[in-house]
Amino acid sequence: MKDFTGKVAVITGAGSGIGRSLAIKLAERGARLALSDIDTAGVADTAGRCEKIGAEATPFELDVADRAAVYAHAEDVKNEFGQVNLVFNNAGVALSADVVDMEWDDFDWLMNIDFWGVAHGTKAFLPHLIESGDGHIVNVSSVFGLMGIPSQSAYNAAKFAVRGFTEALRQELRAARHPVGVTCVHPGGIKTNIAANARGVPDDVDIELIQKGFQLVAFTHADSAARIILRGVEQNKPRVLIGPDARVFDAIPRIIGPRYEDIGAPLYRIGRKIAERFGIPL
Repeated sequence: MKDFTGKVAVITGAGSGIGRSLAIKLAERGARLALSDIDTAGVADTAGRCEKIGAEATPFELDVADRAAVYAHAEDVKNEFGQVNLVFNNAGVALSADVVDMEWDDFDWLMNIDFWGVAHGTKAFLPHLIESGDGHIVNVSSVFGLMGIPSQSAYNAAKFAVRGFTEALRQELRAARHPVGVTCVHPGGIKTNIAANARGVPDDVDIELIQKGFQLVAFTHADSAARIILRGVEQNKPRVLIGPDARVFDAIPRIIGPRYEDIGAPLYRIGRKIAERFGIPL
C-alpha cells in the first residue's frame, strides 16, 4: 500500500500516544479515519485535530477487551465508511508485578486488552480487509515481545502472544493469497502516558514520579513512531522496530540466546536495591 488517500483506517487506542499520532499522520495523507478509545474525550480530541487537517474522522467509544463490542464496531465502521483498508490494533496498558505478587484481576485486565484486544480487532475486521482487495493489518507488540523482563511477566506474555499470533497470521494470508499485508510492531520506550495508567504501582508511590522516570528512558516521540510504522506498511514489512532500544532488545537474544536470562536476573536484583533506596518501585 503506497498511497493512503481515500483509504479507510481503523485505529484503536487513538485517544493519545501512538494512536493519536497515527491518526494525524494518516489525516495528512488523505485517509478516512475510524478512531476508537475507551477515553471518549481523548478520542474526540484526536478526531477534531484530524478534521482540522481536512480529513473525515469519526470517534467511537470502544473497549477492545469486549469481543461483542469489537465485532459490532467492525460492522458500524463498514456501514459508515463502506470499506475497511487498514486496521491498527494499538490499544494497550501496562502492569508491573512479579508473578508471586501479581493479582489475577490485574493479569486478566492486561491480557484482555493487550492480547485479546488485538485478536478481537484482527478477527472482526479481517473479512472486511480481504473484501477491500487492498488491506493491511498492524498489530502493536513491544520490545517486551522480544525479551523477557523481570516484573513484566504479564506484559511479556501478552506481547509475545501478539508477536506469535501476528507472524502466523501473515503466513496464513500469504499462503491463501489474500490481498492483506500484515506487520508486527515492536516499539521501545515511546513518550506516551502508558506509565501513568499502569497497574502494580503501590498506593504510596507518586504516579507523577513514575511517569517522569518513564519519560527519561523513553527515547522516541510518538510522531516518530507513527512515521516509522506507516513506512513499514508502505514497504509491507513483517516486523517494525521502533527506537534504538528496540534494536538492542532484538539483538541481545539473537547474539546471546537464552543465556541473557542469567545476566538479567542479577542486574534486576541490583536495580531493585537501588530503586528501593530512592523510594522508586521496580
